[in-house]
Amino acid sequence: MKRFVVVAVLILTSYVARTHAQDVYTVTGTELLFQSGTIEKSGADVNTNLRFTLFFHLGEYVHFDMGNYVGLYTGIGVRNVGFITDEEGIKTKYRSYMLGAPLALKLGSFKDRFYVYGGGEYEWMFTFKQKTFVDDQKIKYSEWFSNRTPDFIPSVFAGIQFPYGFNVKFKYYLKDFLNHDYQGSGDYDDYTVFTKTQVWYISVSFQIRNSKMTEFNESPGEWASR
Repeated sequence: MKRFVVVAVLILTSYVARTHAQDVYTVTGTELLFQSGTIEKSGADVNTNLRFTLFFHLGEYVHFDMGNYVGLYTGIGVRNVGFITDEEGIKTKYRSYMLGAPLALKLGSFKDRFYVYGGGEYEWMFTFKQKTFVDDQKIKYSEWFSNRTPDFIPSVFAGIQFPYGFNVKFKYYLKDFLNHDYQGSGDYDDYTVFTKTQVWYISVSFQIRNSKMTEFNESPGEWASR
């Protein structure tokens, strides 16, 4: 069902672009992520450390500008997202690589490449890793398509695109990062003790605008008659 929703959104966006967009182009971007979250065990807050990642983050997006002030964008991106807990000398890092498809509305002056934007995204959590540090010991676990996390996770985001490519964004995940029904056989993989694992991050990125794909200077009727 979630895959169907993502595909439907992409098809709808393509239709809107073809019938209304005056300027269509692609943007490539990388991100630096500053991550944390609201983490609870048995209803009590858990101490978290700020997590910083710069690898591997890459996105390719298609922008549809309906004039100079209103537009949309969608695309696809890969990110390394997670959080760190620190409890009584035991530090644990949880992270997942995610493949996402956003849909956002943007408002501003596209001629000056300065605008605000906001929207939502579904991301596929396709590989998971956990590292636990106890004294001088490091316990590692990694798995593709893990049942320690949900398959898909939704989020909302908002940001500002500045001239010359500089971009700042805030994203908040609407679903728990970990699967709270999961209970493994090890000492540090009982996720049933978690009652909340909602992650957020602030990203700083540089967006490179690529060549225009096409221009829709004709009226929608003229374009559709081709």
